[in-house]
Amino acid sequence: MNYQEARAFLDEVGKSGSVLGLEGMKELLRRLDNPQDKLKFIHISGTNGKGSELAFLSEILTKSGYRTGRYISPTLYSYRERIQVDKEMIDRDSLAKLTTKVKEAVDGMLSDGLQSPTVFEVETAISFLYFVEKQCDIVVLETGLGGTLDATNVVTTTVLEVIASIGMDHMMFLGNTLGEIAKNKAGIIKPNTVVVSAKQEPEAEEVVKKVSEEKHATLSIVNPEEIKDVHYGYETQRFSYKNWKDIEISLAGTYQIKNAALALEAVETLRSLGYQLSEETVRKGMKEATWRGRFSVIHKDPVVVIDGAHNPAAATVLKESLETYFKGKNLYYIFGVFADKDYEKVIELTAPLAKQIVTVQTPNNPRALPAEELKKAVEKVNPNVKAAKSVAEAVEEVKAMTTKDDVVIVFGSLSFLSLADEAWNR
Repeated sequence: MNYQEARAFLDEVGKSGSVLGLEGMKELLRRLDNPQDKLKFIHISGTNGKGSELAFLSEILTKSGYRTGRYISPTLYSYRERIQVDKEMIDRDSLAKLTTKVKEAVDGMLSDGLQSPTVFEVETAISFLYFVEKQCDIVVLETGLGGTLDATNVVTTTVLEVIASIGMDHMMFLGNTLGEIAKNKAGIIKPNTVVVSAKQEPEAEEVVKKVSEEKHATLSIVNPEEIKDVHYGYETQRFSYKNWKDIEISLAGTYQIKNAALALEAVETLRSLGYQLSEETVRKGMKEATWRGRFSVIHKDPVVVIDGAHNPAAATVLKESLETYFKGKNLYYIFGVFADKDYEKVIELTAPLAKQIVTVQTPNNPRALPAEELKKAVEKVNPNVKAAKSVAEAVEEVKAMTTKDDVVIVFGSLSFLSLADEAWNR
C-alpha cells in the first residue's frame, strides 16, 4: 500500500468502533512477533494531564540523548503526529509499509474467523513496529481509554508508570465512581515496578496505593505543599518543587504547575533507575516542552487560546486559569463537545465567565452534539449565546465581536481545535 491506501485502510477499520479488551490486541501482536517485548516503556494513564506528562518526559529524555518514541492520541494537526521519534513524526513511507504489514496480520485473523482489531489497536501495533525499527531506547506511551483494558496495556517491559490526575470521565466504560475509574487507570501498574502519581482525591489515592501494594510496586506521590514560589503566566511560568528551584515551563494553564511537579517526580525516579538526566537537560526539557491544544495561545491582539477542556475536571482548571490570567477581560468562547460528555457540568463551570458564547458542532464525528442543542444547554446558564453552522463561521462571528484587548477561548472537544486555529490564522 502507498500512504493514501494505508490511510484509507485505517479509516475503514475505524468504522468498526472501539472495543475494550486485550485478547484481540495480544493476538495481533503475536502475529507480528510481539514487537512491544523489544522495547522499554514509560506508561502514562489518568484523566487529565497525560499529554503534558508525555510532553515533559519525552522532551527531557530526548535532550538527554535517549532515542525516545512518543505515542499520542488523539492528535490535532496531522494524523502522523501520533507516532513520533525524538519529536519527528513517522514519515509517510514508513507508515504505509508498516500498515501493509499489520494489514496482513489483520487479514490472517479475519480468515481464521477472529474479530477485526480496532483502529486504535492497529495504530498501536504500527507504533510498536516503528519504534523497534528506529531502535528507540525508551517509549513514552499514553493510554487511549482507561488503563486495565486499554490496548496499550499489553506492554510488560515498563520501567515506570505515571498516573496523572484522575477525574470523572468515560463513565460508561470505566465506572460510575471515582474509585472505580481509579482502579481502571491504575490497571497499568505492573508487578515490582515503580509508580509516580499526581496528588489524587482521597478515594482515587486510596485505590492507587492499594493497587501499588498488591503489585509490590514502589509508589511516589506529588506533595503539593512542596510546590513553592509559583509565578503564573500564559506565556511562561515558574515554580520550585523540593530541591528543584526556579523551574521554567512554557506550557500554559495554572494546572500545568502540578503536572510539571509530577514530571519532576518521574525524573527523580528515572534517575534512581540509572537514567542519566542532568540538571541542565531537565531544565531545558521542562522549558521547551510543548503541547498544542492544552491552553495554547495561537494568536495575540486579541489573545486566542485553544484548550481541550471537555470534562468537568478539565473545565474546573480551565476556569481557574481564565480567572488567574485574564481577570477583568472580556471573554468570548467558541465551544463544541461530544454528546457523551458531561457538558452540562462543563457549561455550569465555564459559561458564567463569558461575555458571548458561540456554539459549534464538531464536524465529521457521530458523537458530536449539534450546535443548536448545545446552545439550548448554554442558555440555561448564560443567555448570550448563538449557534454557528461551522467552525469557520464561528471564528468569523467572534472576530467581528472582539477588539485587541479581548480574549477568545476555543475549547471543548480536541477534534475541532485545529480547524479553529487554521480559520483564525489564515
